[in-house]
Amino acid sequence: MNKEFIFFSLALMTATTIWGQTGTAVEPVRYVGDEVANPNYHDGALRYAVGVENIQVMRANRTHPENADGFGWTYNHAPNLTYWNNTFYLEYLSNPVNEHEDPGHTLLVTSKDGRNWGKPFEIFPPYKAPDGVKIPEGYKGYIMHQRMGFYTAPDERLLIVAFYGHSYDPFQKGGIGRVVREAYKDGTYGPIYFVRYESQAQWNETNTSYPFYKKSKDRGFVKACDALLADKLKTLQWVDEDRGIDSFYQLKDSINVVQALSYYHRKDGQVVGLWKKSFAALSPDNGLSWSAPRKMPTLIMAGGKNWGQRTTDGRYAMCYNPIETQQYRYPLIVISGDDGILFDNMGVVHGEIPPRRFYGDCKDFGPNYMRGITEGEATPPGNNMRLTYSVNKEDIWISRIPLPIKVEADRQVDDNFNALELGSIVPDWNIYSPLWAKVSVADFPSQANKSLKFEDQDPYDYARAIRVFKAGDKADIRFKVYASQPDNGTFQFEVTDRHGSIAICLIFEKGNIFAVTGDIRKKIGSYEAGKWLDVALKISTEGLGNYHAWINGEEKVNAGSLIHALKSVERLSFRTGDYRNYPDRKTPNQDPVPPLPGADVPVEKAIYYIDDVQTSATITVNN
Repeated sequence: MNKEFIFFSLALMTATTIWGQTGTAVEPVRYVGDEVANPNYHDGALRYAVGVENIQVMRANRTHPENADGFGWTYNHAPNLTYWNNTFYLEYLSNPVNEHEDPGHTLLVTSKDGRNWGKPFEIFPPYKAPDGVKIPEGYKGYIMHQRMGFYTAPDERLLIVAFYGHSYDPFQKGGIGRVVREAYKDGTYGPIYFVRYESQAQWNETNTSYPFYKKSKDRGFVKACDALLADKLKTLQWVDEDRGIDSFYQLKDSINVVQALSYYHRKDGQVVGLWKKSFAALSPDNGLSWSAPRKMPTLIMAGGKNWGQRTTDGRYAMCYNPIETQQYRYPLIVISGDDGILFDNMGVVHGEIPPRRFYGDCKDFGPNYMRGITEGEATPPGNNMRLTYSVNKEDIWISRIPLPIKVEADRQVDDNFNALELGSIVPDWNIYSPLWAKVSVADFPSQANKSLKFEDQDPYDYARAIRVFKAGDKADIRFKVYASQPDNGTFQFEVTDRHGSIAICLIFEKGNIFAVTGDIRKKIGSYEAGKWLDVALKISTEGLGNYHAWINGEEKVNAGSLIHALKSVERLSFRTGDYRNYPDRKTPNQDPVPPLPGADVPVEKAIYYIDDVQTSATITVNN
C-alpha cells in the first residue's frame, strides 16, 4: 500500500468524521431544494402546496366571548391534534392576555370531519393549590404548558395530557407536573390525575390538587397510563418542561437545548427526531438511545416548532417557518421527500397574516407552533395530512394538505363546482376560510348549477381562494362573478406568477369595475348586484407583457400593461379584501397597543359567487 493511498484514506476518514454523510447521525435530514422564503412577503413569495385548505377553528373574542370559547381570553396557542373514535380532537392552551400569564387553562374542541368544529370547552381548568400550599417565591401564579396533548393506549383508550406549572416560568423548578384524563366514547371525560411530577421540584400527592393516577380504581386507565410512561418516544415530548434529572428521559446530549420534539420512523427503521431551531437526531432503537442533536444547516428556522411525519402515501413531510427571525413566524411551509432523509419542493401551507387584534407579550406574528397527528394515533380517512397551529398566538387554525404534496399543476382549469356537495372540499383549490369570512360550495344559482361562495363579515380579515394552473407565458382565462349586494365589500381578482407577483388585478366594488396599474385604479366598467358577469382575459408575458379584458363580451382593456413584467403566470386569486403586507418585518412586536376598534363585532356581510372558472388548454409552457 503506497503512501499516497494511505494519505488519501486518512484524509477521507477525517472528512467523513468531520462532515459526516447525509442520513447519518451527523446530518439525519437535509433540505436539497433551492427555494428560499423572501421575508418581504407574507407567503415568502413561494409556490403554494396545491389544494391546501386553511380553516379557522377558533377566533378569539375579548368582549363577546360567547362568539369564541366562552372565556374571552386572547392568548391562544400550542394546539395539539389527534383522531379517535371517528372524531378529531384539538387541544390548545389559553391565557387572558400574555404568554405565561396566570391564570392559564387548556381547552378542547372536536370535529367529525376536521373542517366543521364545535365550540371549545375547558378540559383542564386553572390550577388551584390545596389549602396551605403557597406559591413558591419568585413565581406569580399557575399556568399550563405542554408539547404533547394525546395518547392512544394499546387498548384504544384515549388519554388527554397537559402540564401545570408556575407563571412566568413553568420549566424545571417552576413546573408542577403532568396531568391526564381519559376521553370516553360517549363524549364525557374522566377525572384528572397526575401521571408524573416535575423531577426538579418537591411536588407529590400530598401537596398537589389532583391524585396520582395509581389511585384510580379503573385498572384499565392505570394500565393505559403505565403504557404511556413506558413509551420513550411519546414521553420525550415532555422533556422541555422537566429535563428529567431522575434519568426518566433517554436523550442525554444537548439536554438543555432541544425543544418541542416531533418524530417519525424512516423506511430503514431509524427514528428521526426534530426540534426547534433546526435540531435533529437519530434513534436506532425506538427512542431508547439517541445520537447527539445537531443543527441542520439546510433547515432555516427560528424558535417556532418543526413538524415531521410519514404521510399516508408512504412519503415524508416536514413543516416549519423558514425564516430565522424569531418574532415574525411566517409563512408556514411544507417540504416533502421519499425517504425521510432528503426533502424538496417547498410550498406554502398558510401564507396569510391578518392583523393581530389584541396585543400580548410574546405574541409573535404568523402561523406557528404547528403539530400534526403523532405516530401511533389513528389515521383519519382520506388521503390528506392535517396540521394545526395558532395564528398570531391568538386564533386557532387547522390545515388539510392533500397527498401527494405538489407545488405545480400539470393541467389547465375547468371548474364549475356542480359535482361537489354543499360545503364539501374544493379539489385543487387553496382555500383560506376564517370563521367570519368563509369560502364554501353553494347551491347557487340552483342545486344543479353550483358555485363557489365567498361571504365576509370580518372587519380585519377576508375570504380567499387560489387556483393554480399549468404555468405558461400566454394564458386565456375566463370566469363568472356575482355580487349579492350593491354597496358594501370589495371583491378582487388577480393573476400572478409562481412568486405571487401580480400580472393583472381587477376589483369589483360598489357597482364599479376597476383595473389596477401600480397605485392607480382605472374604472373600466360597472355592474349590478344580483347579476352574473362574464369575465374573459387574454394575457401575454412576452417582453413587458400585455393583456386584454372583456366583460360580458365587451372589450374593456385593449393591450393594457401588466402590473409587473413576468416570465409566466400560473395562479388565479379571488379575495374579499385589499392586498395586505402588514404586519411586516419592521412592525413592532412588543409595543403595547390597544385592541383594534370593532374587532369583536362582525360587520355587514358581503357575499360573492364565482363559477365556470377556466384557463386555456393552449397555454405555452415557458417555465
